Amino acid sequence: MKADKMVLVKVERLISDLADVEMVKAATVNALHSGATPMDVANAMGRGLEMVGSRYEKGEYFLSELIMAGIISTEVASMLKPYLRGSATKPLGKVIFGTVRGDLHDIGKNIVIMMLSSAGFEVVDLGVDVSPEKFVETIRKEDPDIVAMSCLLTISMDEMKNVIDETKRAGLRNQVKMLVGGRPVTKEFAEEIGADAYASNAIEAVKTTKSLIKEC
Repeated sequence: MKADKMVLVKVERLISDLADVEMVKAATVNALHSGATPMDVANAMGRGLEMVGSRYEKGEYFLSELIMAGIISTEVASMLKPYLRGSATKPLGKVIFGTVRGDLHDIGKNIVIMMLSSAGFEVVDLGVDVSPEKFVETIRKEDPDIVAMSCLLTISMDEMKNVIDETKRAGLRNQVKMLVGGRPVTKEFAEEIGADAYASNAIEAVKTTKSLIKEC
């Protein structure tokens, strides 16, 4: 059964407007019962969150609104998990994901992780303030296909290069693809530090991860 586009538009609008959590949850249930897949809902949520980000940049929303958006997305992610388990299939690939050392922000990371999980990837969340050594240790332990790094602070951007350099020193660089993102990160910076790819938002991160998997 194909989902009515309007049920997804409603999820998108409620999230962008930071509606009451229970209203968003009810709309999510309705969308899933109407034939939407978990990824359909995740994409709708991603579009809604992009609107939140746009309003933040315009000064219409502030930090408290970003935190609320993170709370709403976490609730939706929790609702999607049973549906994902119910259609268990072999993961598309394994991703380890962390916010680099010196940065404690995780809203963006958590959103991308939710969407990657919804898309069928196995994701190992390293949390925030993750050192290059921790990334390397986890690469050895988990044998991932992709290493994803996030940061929000400009002063933490160089830590992404440090992770890549540490991976090279450990002789593991050729075993993984490196994906970077976050508000201050650009495509040019990603190329400069030797990352394999850059994503500017959660939806692009999913598409880019799928492309990188094909190269593994």
